[in-house]
Amino acid sequence: MKRSFSFDDVRPTLVVVFGTSFIAATYGLVRLAYGLFLPDVQKDLGLGSAGAGYVSSGSSLVYCAAAVAGFYLASRRPRALVLAAAATACIGVLGMAAATSVAAFAAYAVLSSAGAGFASPALVTIVARNVSPRRVDSAQSAVNAGTGPGLVGAGALALLLLPQWRTSWVLVGVVTAVLAAVLLAVDRGSAASAPTAQRLPTAWIRSHLAAIAAAVLLGAGSAAVWTYGRSLLVETGGGSERDTVTSWILLGVGATAVAATARPLARLNPTDAWMLTCALVTCAVAVLAIAPRHAGIVAAACLTFGWAFVAATSALIAWTTRIDPANAAAGTAMLFVALTFGQAAGSTALGFAIPRSGFTTAFLAASALTAAAVAVGALDRRRGVGVSSRTAAGTAW
Repeated sequence: MKRSFSFDDVRPTLVVVFGTSFIAATYGLVRLAYGLFLPDVQKDLGLGSAGAGYVSSGSSLVYCAAAVAGFYLASRRPRALVLAAAATACIGVLGMAAATSVAAFAAYAVLSSAGAGFASPALVTIVARNVSPRRVDSAQSAVNAGTGPGLVGAGALALLLLPQWRTSWVLVGVVTAVLAAVLLAVDRGSAASAPTAQRLPTAWIRSHLAAIAAAVLLGAGSAAVWTYGRSLLVETGGGSERDTVTSWILLGVGATAVAATARPLARLNPTDAWMLTCALVTCAVAVLAIAPRHAGIVAAACLTFGWAFVAATSALIAWTTRIDPANAAAGTAMLFVALTFGQAAGSTALGFAIPRSGFTTAFLAASALTAAAVAVGALDRRRGVGVSSRTAAGTAW
């Protein structure tokens, strides 16, 4: 006898599809597309490199605050977090589209970044309560991989509309709002199955010090590409607008390709994976600094950077899981906040350095920071230090 169709049969798939799309919107279309549209914004509003760095830094700090709030609220109020993510992202991008001054643009740009911070922890809970336990890990990975397609989508939008960056932001706001509404419609809204946030011992924090330092260094160095990558190509590369936007699309293609290499990368020791991926980030940033006029080399560097950066974030997850599997979610949140804090510091420092020493010197300095992240991983690999879940259950701080 043929079983009748039920919406519950397709709900898990729809949650993954629209969850991935919502991450693509809040990260790839809103948060990270700032660097894509930055040269045109600077031209229209007179925003200098230092000011652009301050905006990026403020955005990163607001993202950190939203992610921390989301970590504590996700298990109880994931739908409220989705609404908060949509509201901050949409108000932010629509405000940027309407801004006529640097101050107004900066305020709305900083606000928009909170959307990504709220979205990630909310999606963890929503996926967990809509997808069967045997499929939930792969579903979470698929949703978290939404950043890559989002970057590609932002680049495609730029190819169609630039230099009309205001129109681009309006469309991004509309798309983000629609995706949030559909995501909430397919979520069944039952009691959350994700664990609540918990306090962890000082020994647990100490065991992560190397990973925290490495994450901050990668964040600081990678800010060169995420904030000023297209500006570098526009100012010193000599390519057409289409060429510089295509390079951004290649960042997204590289990031999306991480899904195809996840299995072999997972077989490596976490710090080995970290050293490999950060070394490739270092090479990509240095190559962009040295050869911004060679289209083929720039394309290869962007593909490499996109893959290596996202793969490095996966290595961070594996690193904290090796230290303490029982508290991997808390470790991941902490390391991602450290990474974003590093981006905030890096954006400010680079914004100060670029007008004084030029793009080449600033990007080479950024590559030195990511090389230092490789060194931190190597030192931790030699020490082989970790804590067990038994240790992590000790006295709370």
